[in-house]
Amino acid sequence: MRLDKLLEKLDYILDAGDLHVEVASLEYDSRKVGKGSLFVCLTGFRTDGHAYIDAAVQAGAVALVVEREVNAPEGVAVIRVKDSRYALALLAAAWFDHPAEKMIVIGLTGTKGKTTTAHMVKSILEAAGHKVGMIGTVGAVIGSELLKTKNTTPESYELHSLFARMVEEGCTHVVMEASSQGFKLHRTAGILFDVGVFLNLSPDHIGDGEHASFEEYRDCKSMLFNQSKKGLVNVDDQHWQAVTAKADCPLTTMSMAGTADYMAGSVKELRRKGFLGSEFTLSGALEGVFLLNMPGSFNVANALAALAAAHMVGVAAPAIAKGLESVYVKGRTQVLDTPGHYTLLIDYAHNAVSMENLLTMLRSYNPGRLICLFGGGGNRARARRWDMGEISGKYADLTVLTMDNPRDEEVESINEDIKTGLAKHDGKYISIPDRGDAIRWVMDNAKDGDIIALIGKGHEEYQEIKGVKHFFSEEQVVREHLAK
Repeated sequence: MRLDKLLEKLDYILDAGDLHVEVASLEYDSRKVGKGSLFVCLTGFRTDGHAYIDAAVQAGAVALVVEREVNAPEGVAVIRVKDSRYALALLAAAWFDHPAEKMIVIGLTGTKGKTTTAHMVKSILEAAGHKVGMIGTVGAVIGSELLKTKNTTPESYELHSLFARMVEEGCTHVVMEASSQGFKLHRTAGILFDVGVFLNLSPDHIGDGEHASFEEYRDCKSMLFNQSKKGLVNVDDQHWQAVTAKADCPLTTMSMAGTADYMAGSVKELRRKGFLGSEFTLSGALEGVFLLNMPGSFNVANALAALAAAHMVGVAAPAIAKGLESVYVKGRTQVLDTPGHYTLLIDYAHNAVSMENLLTMLRSYNPGRLICLFGGGGNRARARRWDMGEISGKYADLTVLTMDNPRDEEVESINEDIKTGLAKHDGKYISIPDRGDAIRWVMDNAKDGDIIALIGKGHEEYQEIKGVKHFFSEEQVVREHLAK
């Protein structure tokens, strides 16, 4: 592709060279530069791409995108821009022929619930007969294929590469988690979302290498509404007005507590063999009673966002109902198929707040016993283990202490910290260090009406021990034990 065509939507200064040069590849990693490459010099937290200009030119780069004046050999085009990350996003979109414009794109931002809501949107759209792509915490999903990604919102080049592949494979819709880092680092720049969804906001991701303050974190989230055709906003969140203050798209509202365009209420917990979910009533722009194949009012809130977003892009009530009744999210309140006398689920809760939300929700289903199986992460703050132990001791009838990702610590030492928290409520516990053995034990000792929560691993299929990741799947342990 010719350089001037790639630059059509970009503001820049030509410091040297010819805009009519042919570009063979677009690169931001100097190690991947070859003959005919356009090399974009990114300024990162740890490295500065400008330091690799000589290496890129020697490798065959014919053009450079820079943020400051540089010396380059004669014959190399030098394009100066204000922000090279922003430039990379627009260049990547052009390089892949603007694939996002060929699909309906739904973007989700929020501190909690993005992954679950994305799966719900995908399930609803698929129930309506669409082929759907998804990008987020679990990776990128194209049809039934899962591709690993480095970040929740990938770097812009990878993002548009995924979009292009989705278009090639027939996807008509894509739902993606739009992280605050994704906005801050311009990974989503140039994308116009058909619907941008704000779920919630609470302090998180604040510190070195992330956000300098809560205000910066909030403002990065708010950028979604400057690049969306329509916005969907949870007005139950205390920060919604600040997040949408500078929005330049029309806003649609949703609520579980007050008046809004989409409202959900009358939530009822439902439990039967292989099912732990909710029923709720919807009113406003869409009306009816819906069944959700996931437990808890917080998941109803996620379902409200998902169904409203899907309805805003033309999906009708029957497909919405079908999608919510069949949805499941790997590792997020995921109920496994076990004998009917007890319920067994997997959840990713790995701090005290998420654990408390989960266990209080499970308590509302009136279990015979609530059994909580978990461990603590090694090389992490001991206070987190104390707090998780305290929560389990408060809400669970029995805690089974076991292995999580011990990393460089000993499992027994980690669990001693958890016991400190358990002691605050005289929490009953047993210790079974091997997680596979622990899961088999709770299954063998389950009683009628028990709810057993396997906490902390979620979608992960490994255990990290002494620097090595060993394959470990809780689902596989359960399946194999039932098969015996």
